[in-house]
Amino acid sequence: MSRLTREQAAAVTAPTSDDVALVEALRADLAAAEFTNDALAALLGEESVAALDRDQIVPGQLRVQQLLHDEHPPASAVMAALWLLDLDVSVGQLAAAFPRIGPDGLRRLGLVLLGGAAGDDDGPVLPAVDLRPYQVAAARQGGSAADLWVTSDLGAHQVEGALPPEHVLGIGQASLTLAGSTHRRGVESALDLGTGCGIQLFHLLDHAEHVVGTDLSERALAFARFNLILNAEALGLDARRLEDRVELLAGSLLEPVAGRRFDLIVSNPPFVITPRTAEEAAAAEVGEAGETGDGGAERYTYRDGGRVGDELMAELVAALPEALAEGGTAQLLGNWEIPAAGSAEDDDAEPAAGWSTRPRQWLAALDAAGGEPAPVDAWFLQRDRQDGPRYAETWLRDAAEERDVVDYRRRYAAYLRDFRLRGVAEVGFGMIWLRRRPVEEHGEPWRRVEELVHPVEQPLGPTIGATAERADRVRRDPEAVLGERLVAATDVTDERHQRFGASDPEVILARQGAGLRRVRPVSSGAAGVLGAADGEFSADQLITAVGALLDDGVVDVEELTTALREEVLELVVDGFLVPAE
Repeated sequence: MSRLTREQAAAVTAPTSDDVALVEALRADLAAAEFTNDALAALLGEESVAALDRDQIVPGQLRVQQLLHDEHPPASAVMAALWLLDLDVSVGQLAAAFPRIGPDGLRRLGLVLLGGAAGDDDGPVLPAVDLRPYQVAAARQGGSAADLWVTSDLGAHQVEGALPPEHVLGIGQASLTLAGSTHRRGVESALDLGTGCGIQLFHLLDHAEHVVGTDLSERALAFARFNLILNAEALGLDARRLEDRVELLAGSLLEPVAGRRFDLIVSNPPFVITPRTAEEAAAAEVGEAGETGDGGAERYTYRDGGRVGDELMAELVAALPEALAEGGTAQLLGNWEIPAAGSAEDDDAEPAAGWSTRPRQWLAALDAAGGEPAPVDAWFLQRDRQDGPRYAETWLRDAAEERDVVDYRRRYAAYLRDFRLRGVAEVGFGMIWLRRRPVEEHGEPWRRVEELVHPVEQPLGPTIGATAERADRVRRDPEAVLGERLVAATDVTDERHQRFGASDPEVILARQGAGLRRVRPVSSGAAGVLGAADGEFSADQLITAVGALLDDGVVDVEELTTALREEVLELVVDGFLVPAE
């Protein structure tokens, strides 16, 4: 199939949503064709769908291209061929698949190019955008699912060369991770910072009365508006009065909503480190350096921070609490630099323990700004880390920049040079959760900075929310928690290790089978509490009993009991121990 060049893809305008009736006709055709996740899985098969998730189209092509030779191929096969599988379809096939809107209606909306990029009468039908199904499970309505559709810019398999700088990303793994990790509590107002094509807005509309989406890219906002109108019925929106529940605002980061506060903020921000020097970044801020940095690196609006190192993330962490209402929470993805051992940033920290340097610095800056601990609870969860070469490879592949070997090597070298000059050993990836505490809450804020790189259970949102709520309860009244009757959670198992011939285990592990799937070593005392926690006695009673059993006349019982109380409270926060009821 013919593809657009990078320059042609950059010249394609975002889809237009001015003709709402035409968009509604498109929706009707997509629904009638059953162009949905479930139907595609049946059409393509599990292997082909899994390959598509890896951006591999060949298995799907082999399944669909035979169907296209039929006199009347299924409409869903025509749609998949055009937008997902890079296969040729005729104008006649397009007309049969879209009886309501027709090929010319698709062209008017900006979804296809009839006659190819040049508009020749005999040219091929080309996709102007990516359009694919997306399924959203309701957060508060019994878990029912809604079939939606998402438009975005053409992906790497649909464009010759690297992606254009103003590329608008579609459904990606980061978007899915953020959507699955967000705690879906009912709120009055929510903000999607850096909304892109609007995927997070779909989820927020299920549990927020009013949502705002901001983005630096006007092109991204045009895609988001089109997607909202296309899916208005399923999202509970009036396609002709989006403003009743949704605002789409242009601008950088929090600038478009300056002075406003929200109950929930979510963001997959442009956190990718742009390799440039401090002088180049300063020049770019005042418009003197254009869009190029160290080594002439282009900036991709959807992902590149455009600051020195991870400074964009530092700015966000500092600014987000002021944009939250009391009790409001923010959840975002991000990355942070891990300084090399002995570098100025690292303060001689051990290499293996240095990953949390930057998150802790950001929290310290929050506290220093007010002269005391800021009223902000925070949780940094590192899920992965990459050294300089792997980081460069990840993001150069992300925009298909490896297709130009000379430019690829130049930009690869720019990343490594930038990291070396600034003493960066690795880059960590993960999730950040922030909460602005109500003014009536006193005491030290809850802070946690941890690394969990093993597989977890998605969606993580319920686990994130429940952990934060338990931590808040333990912080406010630990005595009340210890006075409760507790039981070991049903997914928790006991794992013990000892040398052959040893009479007692040397390592006792408590293992979770769900949620974050933590595995943590526990003391023999905590293991005793977990084993005896059947809901009949309070945690305090169990701790006292276990302490008496462990009294050997050598260890101070009071110290042992105090340590055991702290350990039990940690087990409560992490969900190993839960209330009996």
